[in-house]
Amino acid sequence: MLRATGLGKSYRAPSGARVPVLTSVDLTVKGGEFVVISGPSGSGKTTLLNVLGLLEDAEHGEVWYESARVSAFGRNAKSRARARSVGFVFQSFLLLPGLSAFDNVLLAARYAGRDAAAARRRAHELLDELGVLHRAAHLPPQLSGGEQQRIAFCRAVLNDPPLLLADEPTGNLDEANGAAILEALRSRARAGAAVVLVSHRPDAAAGATALLHLREGRLEP
Repeated sequence: MLRATGLGKSYRAPSGARVPVLTSVDLTVKGGEFVVISGPSGSGKTTLLNVLGLLEDAEHGEVWYESARVSAFGRNAKSRARARSVGFVFQSFLLLPGLSAFDNVLLAARYAGRDAAAARRRAHELLDELGVLHRAAHLPPQLSGGEQQRIAFCRAVLNDPPLLLADEPTGNLDEANGAAILEALRSRARAGAAVVLVSHRPDAAAGATALLHLREGRLEP
């Protein structure tokens, strides 16, 4: 589902010098695989996920979704590929505070141009599965951190994306809610999605098909 080859990325420091973040990163993830990436703070894990999810461009290398070299797409085509193929789960939830939990979930369908009635039915099912259907009409500020992350997870998987990217999704959660989100991610892999998780939690490795470490811009087993 996902193949990245030779990814390179750097940032300009205040001094004007270029600071490498990713150096020739290669990664292949098939449908049904659950890949966990760890690494020290500042090692480039979030940058890597952003490049894989087409939120940032690499300076070198390629990203493929199945047979499509999506890294070569223009801006609009990348947006369409991202809406069609990728679900994101972020540590900071990124819910819109002025929308209800239910409408936050439905945003994913709007971006993908999905049938509204089908999207509403699927959103209802997901909220029920994640145990937050009773909070559907509430605004994000009225929800706990665990509830907000479950809502964000429902939004990420509403369109059944074949690729799921999760960046420290349990970082702001207590033990029980963190474990629930990890199990939801594993469930998506068992259902056939390609899942890439960045996490420092020791229990995140349970059920992983690959454990990788990002060190000095390179992925290592």
